[in-house]
Amino acid sequence: MKEINPRKAAVIGCGFVGASTAFSLMESGLFSEMVLLDLDHDRAEGEAMDISHGIPLAMPMKIYAGDYDDVDDAAILIITAGANQKPGESRLDLVRKNVAILRSILAEITARDCGGILLIVSNPVDILTYAARKLSGFPENRVLGSGTVLDTARLKNLLGEHLSVDSRSVHAFIAGEHGDSEFPIWSSANISGIPIRSFCEMRGFYHHEQTMEEIAESVKNSAYEIIRRKHATYYGIAMAVRRICTAIVRDEKSILPVTTFLHGEYGVSDAALSVPAIVGAGGAERVVPVSMNAEECEKLQKSAEILREAMEGMLD
Repeated sequence: MKEINPRKAAVIGCGFVGASTAFSLMESGLFSEMVLLDLDHDRAEGEAMDISHGIPLAMPMKIYAGDYDDVDDAAILIITAGANQKPGESRLDLVRKNVAILRSILAEITARDCGGILLIVSNPVDILTYAARKLSGFPENRVLGSGTVLDTARLKNLLGEHLSVDSRSVHAFIAGEHGDSEFPIWSSANISGIPIRSFCEMRGFYHHEQTMEEIAESVKNSAYEIIRRKHATYYGIAMAVRRICTAIVRDEKSILPVTTFLHGEYGVSDAALSVPAIVGAGGAERVVPVSMNAEECEKLQKSAEILREAMEGMLD
């Protein structure tokens, strides 16, 4: 195994999400080297050239289009390649197409004995993260998905607007599938330590159940609404990937709702889906036992069941 360069990232897939991610990471200053890969090598070269022209206005780094021989020393391999979600299509509709694409990518990565962390971004991210672990043979901590980091940011944004408070003071998580069976963990949500219901009443809001349901639906349907208007989502997820990479590169031990593997937590086993986890230099280092009530545990179990059913037979 080649020695890892802790300041090097590889972005595999240069569509809207991959290119936006590469641009966001360039601006972040986290990496000194970044290689872009795409089946359309000209596309990867064009994105690398375009982004590199902003380097004199940001921080020095090397960014270039390459091939799989250039990824074996990358600290983080960010997989964004895959078929796009079309209007009216759920993330789970993408399963068969994107598992096949992932299989071909991982064959190249494992052939080069890469020692970096696999960060899966392509959808359906939970299923692809589970598949990546099985197909790559990497340790579980070194395979994680972007999960509901973006969904959680959407929840915080909506709650911040609703309550007229800085969204960074909102502490709440979306858990489960990054998709239609996701749900907010309302039972532990708070605004700087004040339980969410108490803070709502402090702001003059008392119709808790109706409002909570409306906000949860808005979060869940955000991607569909954006896709309906502009045919794709990419800026938000690029920022979510940047946040995860920051936690890894700086070994922050941040608690983020990434897609990780459960072995009995909350009554869920043999599944990969989003729950709060400590993210640091080791990847998804451990699941954090955030308090969930019985209804939320049941929703998580149902989400895992949906993902298992969608995954059935895919890795045979």
